[in-house]
Amino acid sequence: MSTQHQPGELLGAYALGILDPEERREIEEHTAMCDSCRRELEELREMETSLGEVPPEAFLEGPVEDGDLLLQRTLRQARAEEAASRRRRSFALGAAAAASAVVVFLGGYLVAGTGPSDAQAGGPPPATASPLPSPAPTGIRMASATDSATRAGMTVRLTPAAGWVRVNAAVTGIPAGERCRLVVVSDDGERQTAGSWVVAPGAKGKGKGADLDGSAAVAPDHVKSVLVENTDGKRYVTVSL
Repeated sequence: MSTQHQPGELLGAYALGILDPEERREIEEHTAMCDSCRRELEELREMETSLGEVPPEAFLEGPVEDGDLLLQRTLRQARAEEAASRRRRSFALGAAAAASAVVVFLGGYLVAGTGPSDAQAGGPPPATASPLPSPAPTGIRMASATDSATRAGMTVRLTPAAGWVRVNAAVTGIPAGERCRLVVVSDDGERQTAGSWVVAPGAKGKGKGADLDGSAAVAPDHVKSVLVENTDGKRYVTVSL
């Protein structure tokens, strides 16, 4: 067999491994000297790798008619499909990037709010996030009392904390100008000052009521009472808890 620059369809058969030993040897000798055929053979091998499956016609005994043409067409089709696949992937990535940009734009629009033109057009106000209300602490105690002698009154709200208490007291009926303190008394008699103030004058020269917030280092379950007294020790009102 002569393979002087005309191996023809035998290159395809060689790439598929279906030549007899003599033909295979001649193709190898020819491609060792012919750059053109060697490049063509490399392309056929690339096609075989990319396809993964060989057409059924290639398994017939000996090379089929126009076998090399069939392989070339298959190679072109495989390359075209691979290029189309790359274009589809590029389009999908571009669409995903565009969608992300729209989400970012809309997110920035909601955060920034509407501009003057939006307000004039009567558009809806921007969405805002409001924190959820905290649940009310358990164990809160409230009590009120009015002293029959001084006519002073007080309503106490006691909120427990870890080893201490918050105290809110609404106090009325104490003369203006008095320097008073709010005292928390434990069940063992210990006293803790939760706050102090000077009674401001109210209407008709009477003392103005006070709304006080304080705290004391007394365990919540050991609070016995809360009282108000002046700096001289005069007690105006006591609320038992």
